[in-house]
Amino acid sequence: MPPVDRELDPSPRLLLGPGPSLVAPRVLRALAAPMVGHLDPEFIVILSDIQALLRTAFQTENRLTLALSGTGTSAMEAALANLVEPGEPVLACVHGFFGDRLAEIARRVGGDVQRLEVPWGQTFEVEAIGRALRDRPARIVTLVHAETSTGARQPEIAAIAEACHRQGGLLILDCVTSLGGLPVEIDAWQVDIAYSASQKCLSAPPGMAPITVSPRAEEKIRSRKSPLPTFYLDLTLLARYWSDAPAYHHTAPISLAYALREALRLVSEEGLAARFERHQKNARRLWQGLEDIDLPLLVPEAVRLPSLSTPKLAPGIDDAAVRRRLLNDYNIEIAGGFGPLAGAIWRIGLMGHSSRPENVTTLLGALREILR
Repeated sequence: MPPVDRELDPSPRLLLGPGPSLVAPRVLRALAAPMVGHLDPEFIVILSDIQALLRTAFQTENRLTLALSGTGTSAMEAALANLVEPGEPVLACVHGFFGDRLAEIARRVGGDVQRLEVPWGQTFEVEAIGRALRDRPARIVTLVHAETSTGARQPEIAAIAEACHRQGGLLILDCVTSLGGLPVEIDAWQVDIAYSASQKCLSAPPGMAPITVSPRAEEKIRSRKSPLPTFYLDLTLLARYWSDAPAYHHTAPISLAYALREALRLVSEEGLAARFERHQKNARRLWQGLEDIDLPLLVPEAVRLPSLSTPKLAPGIDDAAVRRRLLNDYNIEIAGGFGPLAGAIWRIGLMGHSSRPENVTTLLGALREILR
C-alpha cells in the first residue's frame, strides 16, 4: 500500500445537516490548547467547569451531571445499561429512528421491552402513554424529545414524566438534538435521566455526550440486584472520576473536553432565552423560504424542531442528485431521510453555530438555482 503523502485538507463545508454542526472559532482554538494529564489538577477544574455549565444547559441541580467520553449513542447506552435490569419491563415510545434505537438497546441489556409506536413525524399523546403504562406498568420509559430522523419535537414532557412516576416508572429522555437549541428543563419536567451529544446544538466536535441523572434514578442504580453489564459506561464509577478527588477510570479525551467547555461557555454567554429565540427565528426564516420554493414541511409547526427541519420533496425531485450538487458545487451539506422517509424528505439542521441567517440565505439561494 503506498504511503499517504497528501496533506490533510478537508473542504470548508457549510454543515447544515443533522450533525455535526459548524464549530465556532473559539472552540476550534480551545482544541489547540496544551495537553495536560487526565488527572492533572488543572484538568479536574476543567471537568468541574463542564459540570456546572451542563447543569445550566440542562436546567438541573442534579449532582450526577457529566459528559461521557463517546458520542450520543454512548450516553443512550449508559442510561439504559445503568437503569435496566434483566427482565424488567420497559416501555419504548417509538416515533422515529432513535426511539427505535432506544428500544433495541433496552432489549440488548435484558429489558422486557414493549413498544408504543406512532408513525414517523408524529408525536405521542400523554393519554396514550398513560394508558400503556396502566395496561402494563413499566419500570423504565424511553422517549425522544427531538427526533432527528423526522424533525418532530415531543411536547408535554412534564405530563409524561408524571404519568411514568404515577405507575412507579422512571423516564429516560433523549435530548441529543434539543440541548442548547430549544428549552430543556430537566428539573421542572422531573425527567430521571437525560442525555445529549456535543456536536449538535452545542456546536462542539463529536466525541462527548452530556448526561444528567436525577436522585431518583441514582437510587435505582445503587439498588440494582444484578451486576452492571458495562464497565466503561458505569455511571457510579464515572461519578467518582468527575469529582474533587478523582479516582482513575479511563483516559478522558482532553482536547475534546477543552472544546466542550468553551462551547458551553458560549451557550452561557449568549443566554438560554436568547439562544432559543435565535434558533426559532432562523428556523422560521428557513421554513418560509422552503414553502416559497414548494418544499412544505413534514411536521406541523406546533411540534416542529427549530434545530432540524424536514421539507417534503415534490415528485420529480431527485433527492440524492440535489444533495450531491449542493455538496460538490456549493460545499453545503444537508441530509436525506431514511427508513420510511427515505427519498421523501431532506433533513436540514440549523444547530448552534450553524443557526445563522446568512446560512439560511445561502442554502435557499443554492436550492433555488438547482431546482430551477
